[in-house]
Amino acid sequence: MIERKFVAERMKEFQIEEYIRSTMKNVGHSMTKLQRTPMGEKIIIYSSRPGLIVGRKGENIKKLTETLKSKFKLENPQLEIAEVEQVHLDAKIVAERIASTLERFGSSKFKAVGHRTISDAIGAGALGIEILISGKIPGARAKRWRFYKGYLKKCGDVAIEGVSEAKTEAQIKSGTIGIQVKIMPPTVELPDNIKLRKDIVEETSEEEGSKDSAVEGEDEEKSADTKESKDTKEDTKDTKKEVKEDKKEKKEKKEVEAKEDKKGENSE
Repeated sequence: MIERKFVAERMKEFQIEEYIRSTMKNVGHSMTKLQRTPMGEKIIIYSSRPGLIVGRKGENIKKLTETLKSKFKLENPQLEIAEVEQVHLDAKIVAERIASTLERFGSSKFKAVGHRTISDAIGAGALGIEILISGKIPGARAKRWRFYKGYLKKCGDVAIEGVSEAKTEAQIKSGTIGIQVKIMPPTVELPDNIKLRKDIVEETSEEEGSKDSAVEGEDEEKSADTKESKDTKEDTKDTKKEVKEDKKEKKEKKEVEAKEDKKGENSE
C-alpha cells in the first residue's frame, strides 16, 4: 500500500529527529528534515549553534553520519547544517535554553529567566508567548507557574499550524521540572486581520469622486430647473396681475363714460 510507505517514511524521519535531539543536547536544535535525492538521503539539521554539531574538524558530524547510516539503514546520508535566524521565535530552542539555565543556576531565579525570555521574544517581533513551568519549584511543593504576554491563539487552525510549541524537561536537585513554551510568530496570517490594498482604495476613491461629481451635477441641474420654474411662476403671477389691472382700468373707464353720458342727457 502506498499509504503505508508514506507513513513509514514519516516514522523514519521522526525517529531520526528524536535520535539527533537526544544525542545532541545544548546545541540549539530546532528541527530535522529528511529529503529524498538521486544521490541518497539528504538530512537538514536546523540549529542555533551549528559549530557544536560539526565539531572539531568535522568529528561530530562524521560520527553522526556513520551512526545514522548503520542504525536507520540509510544508503548514502548527506548531512547539512542550517542556522536558525530568529532564535527567540523558535519554541524548541527557547525551551531548551530555559531548561539549561535552570539546570545550571537552579530554581532560585526561575522568574527572572521567564520574564527575560518573554521580553526577548516580544522584542524579536512575536505576537504572543506563553511559558509554563511546573514541578517542585521554588519550594518542596509542586506548583505550576505561568508567564504570558501578547496575543496567542488557543484553538482553531491557527493554533495548530501557526503557533510554535515545544515541551522539554530539566533535571534539578528537587526533581524533574516540566517546561512548555508556545510562541506565535509575526508571520502568522490571522483570519480577522484585514488589510486594504492601496490600488483598490484608490479605485474606490476615484469612483466615489466621480459619483460625487455626478451627484453635484444633478444637484446643479435640479437647482437650475427649480430656479427656472420659480421664474416662470413669478412671470405668470405678474401677467395675471397685469390682466386684472387692465380689466379694472377698462371697467373704470366704462363707468366714467356712462356717467358722462347721463350728465349730458340731463343737461339737455
